[in-house]
Amino acid sequence: MRCIFSASLVAVAVAVAVAVAILTSTARASTLTPPYLPLIVRNPYLSTWLGEAREVPWTKWPTFWTGQEIGFGILASVPETKTVYPLLGRPHDSLIGLRRPGYNVSYAVYTGAKFDASITNLTYLIPAPETSAHSTEPVEVIISFLSPITPTSTLRQALPASYITVHVKGSFNIDIYIDLNGQWVSGDRGSRIEWELCRTELEREERGLKTWKIRRETEELLTEKADRAEWGTLHFSAPEVRIVKLFGEYNTNIKTQEVRHEAGVSALLRQRFSRTGTLQNEVDEDFRSIMDEEPVFAFSKSFNLSSKARGSEPSSDSVLFTIAHTQDPVVQFAAARGLTLMKPLWLSWFGSIEHMLKFHYLDFDTASTLAHDYSSQLAKDAFESGSYSYRDIVALSARQVMGATSFSGTPDNPILFLKEISSNGNFQTIDVIFPSFPFFLYTNPRWLAYLLEPLLEHTLSGQYPNQYAMHDLGTHFPNATGHPDGRDEYMPVEECGDILTMALAIVNSLRYESKDAAGSIWAPLGSGKFLDSLDTRQNSPFPLNVLESREGIQHLDDRWGGEAKGVKQAQRWLEKSYPLWKQWTGYLVKYTLLPQTQLSTDDFAGWLANQTNLALKGIIGIKAMSELASIVGNTEDAIHYKNISEVYLKRWEDYGITRDGTHAKLSYNWYGSWTTLYSLFADSLLCFRVPSSSYFSSSDSHHNGDHQKPLKPKPGDVMGFVPERIYKMQSDWYHDVRQKYGLPLDSRHLYTKSDWQFFAAAVTSSRTRSEILDSVATWVNETETDRPFTDLYMTEGRGGWPGPRFMARPVVGGHFAFLTLGRACGGKAMDALRFLDEGDGKDEGAKGRVKTDEEKSYEGEL
Repeated sequence: MRCIFSASLVAVAVAVAVAVAILTSTARASTLTPPYLPLIVRNPYLSTWLGEAREVPWTKWPTFWTGQEIGFGILASVPETKTVYPLLGRPHDSLIGLRRPGYNVSYAVYTGAKFDASITNLTYLIPAPETSAHSTEPVEVIISFLSPITPTSTLRQALPASYITVHVKGSFNIDIYIDLNGQWVSGDRGSRIEWELCRTELEREERGLKTWKIRRETEELLTEKADRAEWGTLHFSAPEVRIVKLFGEYNTNIKTQEVRHEAGVSALLRQRFSRTGTLQNEVDEDFRSIMDEEPVFAFSKSFNLSSKARGSEPSSDSVLFTIAHTQDPVVQFAAARGLTLMKPLWLSWFGSIEHMLKFHYLDFDTASTLAHDYSSQLAKDAFESGSYSYRDIVALSARQVMGATSFSGTPDNPILFLKEISSNGNFQTIDVIFPSFPFFLYTNPRWLAYLLEPLLEHTLSGQYPNQYAMHDLGTHFPNATGHPDGRDEYMPVEECGDILTMALAIVNSLRYESKDAAGSIWAPLGSGKFLDSLDTRQNSPFPLNVLESREGIQHLDDRWGGEAKGVKQAQRWLEKSYPLWKQWTGYLVKYTLLPQTQLSTDDFAGWLANQTNLALKGIIGIKAMSELASIVGNTEDAIHYKNISEVYLKRWEDYGITRDGTHAKLSYNWYGSWTTLYSLFADSLLCFRVPSSSYFSSSDSHHNGDHQKPLKPKPGDVMGFVPERIYKMQSDWYHDVRQKYGLPLDSRHLYTKSDWQFFAAAVTSSRTRSEILDSVATWVNETETDRPFTDLYMTEGRGGWPGPRFMARPVVGGHFAFLTLGRACGGKAMDALRFLDEGDGKDEGAKGRVKTDEEKSYEGEL
């Protein structure tokens, strides 16, 4: 099969060189040594990780997020000595133990991994041959894995594709080999697969890209095995010819050696490459099962560095590969129009897979730049909010959050679907979206709105019978078939409180007067166009049908909210679903003050009545509804829910706080118990401690402070909803009960949740916040958990699993709580918490941890 599409590759070599320079210099030395690192992480089915990341990368094969190994190997060969070096995976298992193989197997010097929010770089040194006439210095090989997070471009974020760049620098020749197998398209090693090589011609060049396409021979639509998709196609692309255009006297094109390809038995291809340094440009057409004479799909590239080196100066070169996994449909969804097979969002813009793949490959320079901008800003903000360790924690968390999502819908009505990875596979779980929402508020709040959209649409269509918010859209991703019998997991107060809190957070993110006051630094970028005639019954108030070009970059989102546009968007979004917000608040009015025996989001801890933290979440939800009502101009509802929330809060304090006033109880009647009061975070995030007139848009004509007067403060309290003494009390308590690896969830066990630790720590004193942060960082470096970032672990012992094995879950978006709070309420939310550091001098370090010399140097750079 030959695919022919037109595009230009003339500038690709230059663009790749520039982007590679960014990639290899962007990821700073990482202070943390997590057990797993993200390599290619885009969605629930394109999720490849480096396991045992504290060891050399050829210790084991890369894995899917479940820990299931997948075929993905990289080798380097030095033709002068016929010595081959494994770089990734265990392809050398096919090379060892043969008689007279015609090559030697040796091992590179691995200098370590660096990562930021979008990139993971693995760096190696290949020793020079003893007979080398050019240099005794080793060749440096950097393998860079880029899964770009692009908050200014939803179009790019929606692409189910990632980049792999191999960068070499030195003075002697080296060959590179890369292959993958059929485990990328099925969780069943016995599945029969088929494959083909597709060529894509590029404008003004004789040849362009070549792409391996691998799929199951018989696809099983919307089916999983071992959490792997049993439908869809993997696309593995490489440049057929590297072309560099030199603009000079002769205006010549220099054609470098092509990337060669081959499909065949894994051992035979790896052995042939080790002997010859190349592949045969042949395709084995004997389709078979994944592990039947294991077929692999390989590329090789030879780098002639010796001819380019000038004297003692080494030369450099690189090659770019891409990996994509496409599905159509991506899920099925019980929408208002009925059960619908949902197409990927990118298809609306590109029309075909081939056009999307071509755009993605040629967009490498732009994607690298946008990802670099995000990672750099994140590193700066995180360092200023915490430390080097916090910078690395949020960088490690970012791709994991987006790796649980899949963009769908159309530009008129975009949707972001989410899988509850590892814990049970539920579809669009509200109490999994909730702990992740600080990431979305910081990065791109519109993505949070897209996450809530299918929940609102489904419930408004009458397909869910209960009066409280549903737990999830379906028992298992990718099938959002709903719960028409109303028998979803029973967390009524949890889900109502969560979704009301997120609703007000979205609305607040829309209402700002200046760029500096925006909750996300990327939100104000772009024009403020807004269609007054927009029919919100058929379309989203937050469409993507008008993309923009800025500073030479195309396909960028328009501005999120701000000024009059933001107010209109907020009102239209709320008005469309106002009956639901009111219905869910009505449930909280009835049941949140004395929540009956039920589960909270921490369902692994079991059923419990009168949970103090859960009750506070519901009360804050009622308070949030009073703000939502005010925004749409419903003064009566605003006053009603405000009054109820204030009365409930006073009674909650009587029920839930110990008699000596030292901490919150786990449950009203459980004397001697305590809990992490992480619901307190929403009180500050939603700006209940900051006068609304000081940060919201003056264009918000419906927001009238006269009927939103705060509680009359008690002596020692300032303006706010939850009293200062609750904050101070919990901050001191966390300091006292913290363990080696962090703050336990409550008094029942020594396990903790990392997301709730960051929620809780965000609203504590500088001392307590630093202590919790340092404890989590220590855990990351020492934990025995051998999977992608777990959010549930033991705070003592070896920091292992407490029983349930949570891994790769999007809830690590909660690690962004410090960052989100730092920009909330026009940047004034943290100012309203300064009282926590007043007189907090009980122990050394009351003003926070002392920065290291390296951190002080980095601070100077910032």
